Amino acid sequence: MMSREEGWKNVLAEIELTTSRASFITWFQETAIADIAEGVVTVSVPNGFAKNWLQDKYHKMILRCLRGLLGDTREVAYVVGTLDRPLSQMRPKARSLPKPVFMAPQERLELREGAVDSESGLNQRYLFENFVVGSFNELPHVAAQAVVKNPGLTYNPLFIYGGVGLGKTHLIQAIGNELLRQRPEIKVRYIPSEKFMGEIVDAINTRTMSQLKERYRNVDLLMMDDIQFIARTEKMQEEFFHAFNALYERNKQIVISSDKPPAAIPTLESRLRTRFEGGMIADIGEPDFETRLAILKTKLRIKNLALPDDVVEYVAGTVKSNIRELEGALNRLLLRATMTASPPDIEEAKRILAQVSGAPKRFISPKKIIRTVDEFYDITEKELVHRSRKKEIVRPRQIAMYLLREELKCSFPFIGEKLGKKDHTTAIHAYKKILADLSAHPELENEMKNLREKIYSPPV
Repeated sequence: MMSREEGWKNVLAEIELTTSRASFITWFQETAIADIAEGVVTVSVPNGFAKNWLQDKYHKMILRCLRGLLGDTREVAYVVGTLDRPLSQMRPKARSLPKPVFMAPQERLELREGAVDSESGLNQRYLFENFVVGSFNELPHVAAQAVVKNPGLTYNPLFIYGGVGLGKTHLIQAIGNELLRQRPEIKVRYIPSEKFMGEIVDAINTRTMSQLKERYRNVDLLMMDDIQFIARTEKMQEEFFHAFNALYERNKQIVISSDKPPAAIPTLESRLRTRFEGGMIADIGEPDFETRLAILKTKLRIKNLALPDDVVEYVAGTVKSNIRELEGALNRLLLRATMTASPPDIEEAKRILAQVSGAPKRFISPKKIIRTVDEFYDITEKELVHRSRKKEIVRPRQIAMYLLREELKCSFPFIGEKLGKKDHTTAIHAYKKILADLSAHPELENEMKNLREKIYSPPV
């Protein structure tokens, strides 16, 4: 039987795929299922503002996700409070609520393990130890570690940008968590830009702007997530500009994330853009196949769970866009394994992930590419990986190397290792050779097209 905690985690995984990181952290990070009774799921929220916002903006999405996991859900109710307090002490809606069902103490403890620290705003799960490094994020990772060694002096500000779900939030929070581990006395503040905007609006309404300014100008490390959102209004940019200057002049570290570089944020004021560009700018790209595989294995190790190797490889080979979707796909498979008490096989994994909106529906892995090349050129895998210099073997091997690089973005050392434990320079040469031949010989393009069709075709 799936617990309420597990059920809500999977609802949040679905919601996170369709909302911005800043919105997700602002409105969903302190929510939980407080009660399930007679088809009504009661969701606890931290305050009345969050309750109204979820009811107005996200109710349909929450209801749809809950019905996808709990088919008998009729309605969603919202109460203000936390699971540390009895449901009867929370402030419910005007209607009568179902009889509360309380979680066991152990369940409540597990819910708090990933909680956000109220003082720093940091999530303790975001650490350097569980951040998987690959060629796509090596530069920002090195820069982040340099900031920890010499905060405020080496790279200030550190500006990290990249697409949705690629690990920007994890990396910048890892800086804060590591600095606090080394120096517990320092003041650290992580905040999504949307929450910063909300704080400014509240401070204006309550005439407490001076207190808010003081709060941000007295930290040793300020991390602003999704900075592109503050570019929507002049007031937000003005307040951040003054906070930035106050910290920078005192050699306090500033770390910023965005979905694009400063020059590509159209409404960003030039005075902010020049300050951002005066530090270190590092981008995070899309992870390659090996990195996606390593990420999945790391997450399974952290959860102390396992899935068949071919299933894990299937997920890594099909979910390519970002790490968040990769984790969402993994969570769906783990949920099914929990519900059925057995891990899904490859066919069941395909069916489960095909139900996710926008999920890739074609399976491709290094093994499938190599097998397809073998069959297409009527050779064996042993011949392909052998150190033979025969033309009828070398050409298919080069094509296999090209396809591994082109279709799965495998690194050249990985490709060389996979095809006969060869040096990475051999893989680079093969890739460049096929690339040049495709330009010089149009008939090769047709050959490659046929190969791709076979690679992506479903099993018979």
